[in-house]
Amino acid sequence: MNPIRKEEVERGFQAFIGIETYLHSEATSYLFVRNFKVKISHAFIAGEGPYRAALRFDGNGWLRIEGLTHYEIDEHGRLLLAGFDDKGRMHTALHLGKEAFPE
Repeated sequence: MNPIRKEEVERGFQAFIGIETYLHSEATSYLFVRNFKVKISHAFIAGEGPYRAALRFDGNGWLRIEGLTHYEIDEHGRLLLAGFDDKGRMHTALHLGKEAFPE
């Protein structure tokens, strides 16, 4: 994974606007969602690092993830965002894909 570059993540989000998208999200100890199928209407990334991302679903609700530090667009076209602490431990994740994530 690479340190977040907001412009590239924003372009990555655009690939998922208006289409059915599978979402995987987790935050250490308090959130875990996998293969939640949504249609994203808006997506934003903000901050100076660590970053926060916000996704609006079908115009009816938001998901906001904070503490993001790294991203990658993998060979399957999935946008993978993660937040790592200063010891390299992942503490938050947000993954978007056009196909379901492996169980």
